[in-house]
Amino acid sequence: MPAKQRRVVAGGAIGTLMEYFDYYLYGLASATVFPTVFFPNSNPVVGTLSSFASFAFGFLLRPIGGLVFGHIGDRMGRKTTLMITVVGMGISTAAIGLIPSAGTIGIAAPILLLFFRMLQGLFVGGEMGGAAALVVEHAPAGRRGLFGALLISGAGVANVASAGLMAAFGAGSHSFFITWGWRIPFVFALVLAIIAVILRSKLDESNEFKDLAAARALNQEKGKSPLREVFRHPKNAILGILIGLPQSIAGYLVLTFGLAFMVSKGTQAQVGFIGTMIVGVLQIFAAPLWGSLSDKIGRRKTYIGACIAFALLIYPAFALYGTETAVLIWLGMVIGFVIPGVAMQGTLQTMLVEMFDVEARTTGVNIGYQISNTIGGGFAPLIATALSAAFGSVWPVIIYAAAIALIGIIGTAYASLRPDVENAGRLYEPK
Repeated sequence: MPAKQRRVVAGGAIGTLMEYFDYYLYGLASATVFPTVFFPNSNPVVGTLSSFASFAFGFLLRPIGGLVFGHIGDRMGRKTTLMITVVGMGISTAAIGLIPSAGTIGIAAPILLLFFRMLQGLFVGGEMGGAAALVVEHAPAGRRGLFGALLISGAGVANVASAGLMAAFGAGSHSFFITWGWRIPFVFALVLAIIAVILRSKLDESNEFKDLAAARALNQEKGKSPLREVFRHPKNAILGILIGLPQSIAGYLVLTFGLAFMVSKGTQAQVGFIGTMIVGVLQIFAAPLWGSLSDKIGRRKTYIGACIAFALLIYPAFALYGTETAVLIWLGMVIGFVIPGVAMQGTLQTMLVEMFDVEARTTGVNIGYQISNTIGGGFAPLIATALSAAFGSVWPVIIYAAAIALIGIIGTAYASLRPDVENAGRLYEPK
């Protein structure tokens, strides 16, 4: 891979790393720490529900962030929006780690948690569209799937880092972890933001975007509204949301709710942290393999196959969680996420990029990715906790996952790509 392409992949992946680091870290803390620190006066179920409700809150501003930063990315450049989002993500995540507990400042603690969580969501909302557009636009013909999937390798590093830090600081005394230990990984997000700014300062825009900007300048055009351009073809905008739903809930059901589920069965949280690290290591290498497969057989076949696997494998994963045996729990996490979840994540962003024209691509990807993550992933742990508590069984959660997978399959089957996609044009019908 030439040096320029390596810089682009690294610059894009560091933002995806931060996005998933922030959200996986928050998910792990929601399952194990926040009920005690920010919602201490509730019974365990209510405390967990309140904690996961704050988790869901962070997704409410993601679509707004997607529109705002998508507009910036399509009008001013992918690099501009990517510089803003990493700084915002770093500051808001670090701020969460500095909030005093509810025992110290009372009701102000959960209010501040919700505020910074929503601010975090605003900046995260603009990340994937810009990163995916930049990386895939720089990819050579026939390797777009691979390049797009390398962003999800960054998410694997985030899995390892977030779970590894939580496991390391949770290995000591429980009182230290609850008081200070969990905060250190959140503040560490500032270090990641600095690294991201350094990497992204060296990025160049793609030739596709440069050609668009040159044409606008030559014709003295201000450019059309990216949002309006997206909805000139509303089919793909709507289907992008439906397609993204299964991948949005996969990690949050199998890893985030799964951690709360296994802890409720008596398993130590450390087992879940270590399992998440194992998943992250495998994800680093599995994502490019799934991306490469999509280059060979097509995005549609790869994604639909992953949706079917998700619906079939989530029950065995939770059955293994119930064994309370560490090795079997880790196997369940691999079966439930690395096979179907990483395949969906490793394919989705490239597929979304190929569904929209260059002048509205960042906005189009953000609409599909962020709205599906908001209505799907954001509420998945909360819905799963409520369903399992109401019915006293994990089966309603299994049915819920299968229904979402079916929606993704239908959306993918009807989606169309641009006719000039060189590496997969023969596999799809043009718009």
